[in-house]
Amino acid sequence: MKVKARGSAAPATIQWVAAIFLAAFPVMSPAQEMLRGVDLTQPAYATSELTRDAVVAALKARDENNPLDLSGKSLNGLDLSGLDLSKANFRAARLIKARLSGAKLDHAILDQAWLLEADLTGTSLVGAHIFATQMQRAKADGADFSRARITADMTGADLRGAKFVEANLSADMKNQSMGLMRAVLSSAVAEGANFTAADLMNADLRFLHAAGADFSGAGLQGADAAGADFRGAKWDGARAQGLDVDSAQIDSAAANDALKDAANLDRARIK
Repeated sequence: MKVKARGSAAPATIQWVAAIFLAAFPVMSPAQEMLRGVDLTQPAYATSELTRDAVVAALKARDENNPLDLSGKSLNGLDLSGLDLSKANFRAARLIKARLSGAKLDHAILDQAWLLEADLTGTSLVGAHIFATQMQRAKADGADFSRARITADMTGADLRGAKFVEANLSADMKNQSMGLMRAVLSSAVAEGANFTAADLMNADLRFLHAAGADFSGAGLQGADAAGADFRGAKWDGARAQGLDVDSAQIDSAAANDALKDAANLDRARIK
């Protein structure tokens, strides 16, 4: 249902080639490139064209065969907390500083959406599709991204205690027209987060604060974790071949076992 506005897995060889390329030639993510030249003071990025009541009314009229469609809408600063927005289409919607705490966004489409500094505290995004999405400095502590497909820019986001169980945050090897799409968690705070069985191949984890996080069974091949804090992290069954741990803080037990095949291990700060 379209809401009216108020008023106006790639082969292993290819994956390893990409890992080598990223190590040699770091690139800015396409999501970061989108921010260049954008005036965030424009109404399209600073106001909302809908009210919460309008969204609630549209939700009541939806059904499984006619999901809520908010694609391209300006919903900046709007309070959508606690609403069931499962399967809703937010493609290219602008949700800057929107409040979505406790909302349900399971299997929602958030491709190319703008969620800068949005509040996703405790939000459920199980199975959501989050491709080329702007989520810098978003507050998503306790959020559930399990089984989601994520190539978002989460630079500086609050991900403490968030769940990424079986989520796919790896580089997208099939869509190269805009450059290599991958999850960016640079400088994010993910202490105690759960990355069990997540795919983080070639992800950007530079300066990630992940003390006490659980990476059991996760794939981190070729990811860049330079300067990250992995103290007290769990690595049972993790695959870390080529994971760049230059200047990263890691436990000695991990260095001698799960991370023994990581890149630049000799430059890591081993405790």
